[in-house]
Amino acid sequence: MAHGRAGGGGAVRTTSSRPVRLGPRSVTALVLVSLIGVIAFCWPLFADAGSAVTSHAGDAPWLFAALLPLLVAVVVATIADCGMDAKAVAMLGVLAAVGAALRPLGAGTAGLEPMFFLMVLSGRVLGPGFGFVLGAVTMFASALLTGGVGPWMPFQMLSMGWFTMGAGLLPGPDGLRGRGELLMLSAYGCVAAFAYGTVMNLQGWVLLQGLSSGVSFQPGAPLDENLVRFLAYVVATSLGWDLGRAALTVVLTLTIGGTLLKALRRATRRANFEAQVTFEGPERAAPGEAPHRTYVTYDAE
Repeated sequence: MAHGRAGGGGAVRTTSSRPVRLGPRSVTALVLVSLIGVIAFCWPLFADAGSAVTSHAGDAPWLFAALLPLLVAVVVATIADCGMDAKAVAMLGVLAAVGAALRPLGAGTAGLEPMFFLMVLSGRVLGPGFGFVLGAVTMFASALLTGGVGPWMPFQMLSMGWFTMGAGLLPGPDGLRGRGELLMLSAYGCVAAFAYGTVMNLQGWVLLQGLSSGVSFQPGAPLDENLVRFLAYVVATSLGWDLGRAALTVVLTLTIGGTLLKALRRATRRANFEAQVTFEGPERAAPGEAPHRTYVTYDAE
């Protein structure tokens, strides 16, 4: 911890690198957007065989239209709960741009996608609320950058938002540092990389109907039968891809994760996330004594 002096009566300020905490408004907004996301992913499993719409091709535009204002609501709610300013939103934009630029470096190559590593560390530092928004905005920007706009895009935004939010919900955000934190983040990145692939498979799988009775989605079939087909589809099509994503996330977290975590936390301190400022008047000095001084204290990694 470094100390600085300020002469006379002034402000005593403590700057920390704690993740952005969730307030009641933030929790409400996140629960709402997550509930809509779960319904959007899962409703075809419960649709009748004679339904007019049995896949996600028709509901993607509606989901995207609902998702954008909800993302704004999460940001506004987080700012209202924590009192953050424009610098925090600017940092969110910078990280989203970096993540979008990283995606083309590995997309299409055995699942090696370095943006997942950045999302894990950013979610850990920024917290679950801003982490969710960061993941969704990053996926949206990368889709525009790579030309990957399609009915799958709003589902990718939701999945990446959950992926990044999960990192912000991990234990020990204030005290756990060093090798233990990196091991925890790498373990989460490994498991969450498989979870991301599985959730996105659910979106794509319902579009493939009639290919094979063993793996394709059968509208109106019992839920347990469709789930068995879905697991077979995951093993047959994407398990190797998810393994590459998980392996790269673990390797990057353990090798350069510590350096990047320090850089991100230093940036959050400068952005003054949840900075608390208190004002204290100077104590009266006795006759002949010099005026008392106050101190400005900053937390350092």
